[in-house]
Amino acid sequence: MVDMRMVQTPAPGTQPDFHYPPYLSSVVRSPRMPLVLLPQALAECAGPVFGHNIVGALDHDLAAHHGGDPIGERIIVQGRVLDEDGRPVPHALVEVWQANAAGRYRHKVDQCNMPLDPNFSGAGRTITDAHGYYLFRSIKPGPYPWKNHHNAWRPAHIHFSLFGAGILSRLVTQMYFPGDPLQPLDPIFNSIADEKARNRLISQLDMNRSEPEHALAYSFDIVLRGSQDTPFEEPRK
Repeated sequence: MVDMRMVQTPAPGTQPDFHYPPYLSSVVRSPRMPLVLLPQALAECAGPVFGHNIVGALDHDLAAHHGGDPIGERIIVQGRVLDEDGRPVPHALVEVWQANAAGRYRHKVDQCNMPLDPNFSGAGRTITDAHGYYLFRSIKPGPYPWKNHHNAWRPAHIHFSLFGAGILSRLVTQMYFPGDPLQPLDPIFNSIADEKARNRLISQLDMNRSEPEHALAYSFDIVLRGSQDTPFEEPRK
């Protein structure tokens, strides 16, 4: 049986459009014809299944997989995955990827002149606990140029992916940091028309979970559906 709350249409302006001209690459890759609805099999409606043994004990710590410490400001990113009624979503796979402190991804496509960090790969994953809680340890990513327009710079951000039972398809979003002056200039951030929805992508400084003399903590809850849902790159079906 499919919970029909999972297929509701998001409120206008709370999710980014496929076609958003200020974000130049969306112009060439966005669909222009009406979508064709395909019949779903029961297996497609039940949600994905994966083995929890794919996640290692230190996969949540992006700074723990090399011979030395990565360069940059140490941070903790934590929060909960929730449904539209504020109930926790347990046992969901949460994956993150990000640039290093200099604004460079460890990926062959990223050929910018920012330096790579030999002690930072920039990817991690974890499973939410019974209360929907997740936690990552990392370094704060740097902004980087991206050639979308003249003197274009992306604000510091971390990519999130969610996958699991009760989530009909993989969900991808971005988390930003409070007080970043590049956010009002960024076409991707501003592709979400609704200001309140847009601001739900900005994490909150959490001094209660910060570790003295070690790392600042940022809180970022992810809401899957409802009036307070988190904007995602792919609209939910």
